[in-house]
Amino acid sequence: MILRGSSAGLGFAVLGAVGFSFKAILVKLAYRHGVDAETLLALRMAFSLPFFLVMGVLASRSAASPLSGGDWGWMAGLGFFGYYLASYLDFLGLDYISAALERLILFSYPTIVIVLSALFLGKRITARTVWALALCYLGIGFAVGHDLRISGEFGDVVLGSVLVFASAVSYALYLMGNGQVVGRLGSARVTAFASTFACVFSLVQFFALRPAEALFAQPWQVYGLSLAMAVFSTVAPVWLVSEAIRRLGAGPVSLTGTLGPAITILLGWLMLDEAIGLAQLAGTVMVVAGVLVMARQRG
Repeated sequence: MILRGSSAGLGFAVLGAVGFSFKAILVKLAYRHGVDAETLLALRMAFSLPFFLVMGVLASRSAASPLSGGDWGWMAGLGFFGYYLASYLDFLGLDYISAALERLILFSYPTIVIVLSALFLGKRITARTVWALALCYLGIGFAVGHDLRISGEFGDVVLGSVLVFASAVSYALYLMGNGQVVGRLGSARVTAFASTFACVFSLVQFFALRPAEALFAQPWQVYGLSLAMAVFSTVAPVWLVSEAIRRLGAGPVSLTGTLGPAITILLGWLMLDEAIGLAQLAGTVMVVAGVLVMARQRG
């Protein structure tokens, strides 16, 4: 029974990693139909909102205590940084760089958590961590060089990389805040309600920047891709990873996340005709190795 549960947990973790990695591919495919980042994000969140509301209600029923006003403030803040701002910056960046480079830059978020923790929480950075950080960012440099060579658009690659890196910073801030409340409120409630707030922020942004009719005037392919993004790259991975953590623990599940960059490179090659180069592969190995070293150090 234990072995069966472990096998299921591993399967959930891998499927969750695939789902999250597939998001960039779906965004790039949707951009081919002329949709902008604000509209696409609003559609993704609109399709996701009912699922997160149900998840929040179910999590609240089994919670020991109701959320206070301060708790709701935390949920709004986490939703803003973790799922709204990080997603919006990521969507903007994907208009300029390849899906493979986007995933590699996003994967660097543990390095950002370590640096921010050292700057604001006084946590010590060891020599081993410094070497791991250097390895990660050297690897990202290799991957950026690959995109520059393929596209030849220096300004676009730099702008896209900066936007996606800003997305990773926003997500790192979310993780730091999440650690302050998740033990007290429960991961299911935090995820569900923070995501709900993010959906609301995304829709408010859309209606502030675009005419309402733009939400209903997209090609059918955009709606199909947005729904797939909501189900297979937003809601399902959140649930799968949560279940995997319940069965295996956070440590083993976090290791399956290292599959993300490789999965995105493969999917980008298969579905977007993105070129795969030695510099990109070397950069991926370096970033993954650096993150693994840091994860082991923190463990």
